[in-house]
Amino acid sequence: MRFERRAQASPLAVAGASVIAIAFTLLVSSGLVLWAGAPVGQTFGLLMQGAFGSLFAWSETLTRAVPLMLTGLAAMVAFKARLFNIGAEGQLYAGALAAVAVGGLHGGTGLGWPVWLLFPLMMLAAALAGALLLLGPALMKLRLGVDEVVTTLLLNFIALLLVSALLDGPMKDPMALGWPQSVALMPEVELGRLVERTRLHTGLLWAVSLAVMLWVLIKYTVLGFDIRAVGANARAAAFAGVPVTRTVVLVALLSGALAGLGGAIEVAGRAGYVTLDMSPGYGYSGIVIAMLAGLHPLGVIAAAVFIAGVLVGADSMSRAIGVPTYLADVIVAVSLLSVLVASLLAQYRLRRS
Repeated sequence: MRFERRAQASPLAVAGASVIAIAFTLLVSSGLVLWAGAPVGQTFGLLMQGAFGSLFAWSETLTRAVPLMLTGLAAMVAFKARLFNIGAEGQLYAGALAAVAVGGLHGGTGLGWPVWLLFPLMMLAAALAGALLLLGPALMKLRLGVDEVVTTLLLNFIALLLVSALLDGPMKDPMALGWPQSVALMPEVELGRLVERTRLHTGLLWAVSLAVMLWVLIKYTVLGFDIRAVGANARAAAFAGVPVTRTVVLVALLSGALAGLGGAIEVAGRAGYVTLDMSPGYGYSGIVIAMLAGLHPLGVIAAAVFIAGVLVGADSMSRAIGVPTYLADVIVAVSLLSVLVASLLAQYRLRRS
């Protein structure tokens, strides 16, 4: 038996594959719920209610979705060019540190500059920090053939160790009673609330706007064509005159900048300062979101809301019925595997050799 690529995957096959993937995910998750001794219908009902059952639930889901959208976009644009960025977690923390360095140090007054200048500089610093953290692995891949999966993954640990050192050293808040956290941002550079008395902030508008702009960039611009060409076949793209090296470098800068902005927006919109547990794995979840979205910028929005809803709903469900919150991790992992397998079956058919 061998796989043979279909000339063109029919819309019906793609839709059917997605339905099968969802059904398989629900089947596996239901088995685990039954194993835990809980009623399946009530468990999933509570999960959905905790994620989308009220204004507060929606606000919490969308708040959690904001950094997931940005790390998902970071992974998506890199994967489009076959630059496998596994370092969005470290880039997110680098962006958060850079944002605090510009907008929170010096006694909590930032640089003492007006807000209209300080805020864009803070975001620019965060984007540059994330971009530079990915630029090194991209150049090592291009010039030395070093696997970027290894270098970006290891840089996550280096970035977290640097965060730990800075939070216990020059960036430590003297008012934190010994707790390792940075100085807080100036209130004037924090993001405003979209809904009063909730944590939902205007970072959501940033994330959605960036997703739309990325869609336009990839679909309608020369750089977008170059990215798609390099991702499809770098050698053929080079033969056709596409500047492969320049394209990969630009993609690395863009991907790292998006993850860095995710860190800055998380600090400015929700946390207010940097801690070691600021991110519960947003960078790694961004990879899952990019794959679930089929590497489509607008699909990243829906995938991020789905993943955020599962995570938020699982917390509420666990408190109400006693099923472990690890069920959310299972749903996310199984849904990713199911979608990948379903996409493979939609694009290929089995043939007898």
